Amino acid sequence: MSLIRLNIKGISYSQTQNGAYALILSEVGGDRKLPIVIGAFEAQSIAIALEKEIKPPRPLTHDLFKNFCDRYTINIKQVIIHKLVDGVFYSSLICERDKIEEVIDARTSDAIALALRFDAPIFTYKNILDKAGIFLKGESGSLTPSTAKEQAEIDDILSENIEPEGSDYKKMSLIELEDLLTQAVKSEDYEKAARIRDEISKRK
Repeated sequence: MSLIRLNIKGISYSQTQNGAYALILSEVGGDRKLPIVIGAFEAQSIAIALEKEIKPPRPLTHDLFKNFCDRYTINIKQVIIHKLVDGVFYSSLICERDKIEEVIDARTSDAIALALRFDAPIFTYKNILDKAGIFLKGESGSLTPSTAKEQAEIDDILSENIEPEGSDYKKMSLIELEDLLTQAVKSEDYEKAARIRDEISKRK
């Protein structure tokens, strides 16, 4: 399978879903965009790395990882988004130390936050882009979609991955909550998983 290089177009904040962000990756040499739903912390970390002038007073988690790797001469050579299952993207970090390569599994949002800090290229496979890529005409480098239609498309993508506002876990049984918790962990929605776990803990 052929690899396709991706650039970061920007981060879009949902106008309709509070706390929902989409990382927009653009196909190099093509018009397709790959939107990936990410959490608020990861969105902040990626945004800070994109804005070179912003330097937090203390290292963020991804900055700490970069400092650790620099100290022990570990380099991230590239990031590959290698799998898409049930709307969840899976990525790998291709790392090198002493000319020995290792492949490390990572959440895609973390992988991209690190790729920015290591100036590492980002790739995906053609079949993933064929499956999940969309066409947006916004200008390269824009942090938000440039038209209302594009924003609506992004909001649609985000709404599919965010629980409805007003979701009331108190009305659900323990079995329903346990099933929902399993689904949240599987889809790597750890913020949602934490809220469900809190509700389960109250009943035990």
